[in-house]
Amino acid sequence: MDAPAADGRAARSRATRARVAAAATRLFTAHGYSATSIQAVAREAGVATQTVYYAFGTKPAVLKEALDQAVAGDAEPVATLERPWVRAALAAPDAHTQVRLQVEGTREVMERVAPLAEVVRAAAGSVPELAELWRTNTEQRRTVQAVFARALAGRGVLRPGLEVAEAADTALALLSPEVFTLFTVHSGWTAERWSLWARDAVLRQLTHLADTPPGR
Repeated sequence: MDAPAADGRAARSRATRARVAAAATRLFTAHGYSATSIQAVAREAGVATQTVYYAFGTKPAVLKEALDQAVAGDAEPVATLERPWVRAALAAPDAHTQVRLQVEGTREVMERVAPLAEVVRAAAGSVPELAELWRTNTEQRRTVQAVFARALAGRGVLRPGLEVAEAADTALALLSPEVFTLFTVHSGWTAERWSLWARDAVLRQLTHLADTPPGR
């Protein structure tokens, strides 16, 4: 097989998946899961209905792709832990900077993800595939938070007696799409205000640095 031709087909496939995922995001968040059909997604994306079925197979799979691309910010197959914002946070020179970059990166993800997460959570009770997707997404977020918590432990700044697992669970709750939505949608906060609150909350709940200026 000619490599450039194969690369071209792969690029076109990724572009189509990205277009379908973007269309699905608009429709799912505007109308909900049940009211959005594969046919509507195809029309919104400007592709044939069969193209969507060929690429994804089922409506839950379309929503999963939309959620995955919202988490990543693109259609590239790069895991969250390999994303630049995560690597920058883990490589930060001190714990304050790590938490700041962690929260800033999370905010950017949540601005894309939180509306879709609400769709998945709302439909999970009646669609088994989405219940499994919600469980998987939660476990993936916990895995990421565990890496950040271990990094804080390695810096020697976790609160005395706080285990890494509990720190990860606490961060999972504080930086969850549910809490982000509660503040930014139901309470009218800006994403920037949430970031300030979340940074302070993570420092206070996970570390002994809440009242210590950066660099000390």
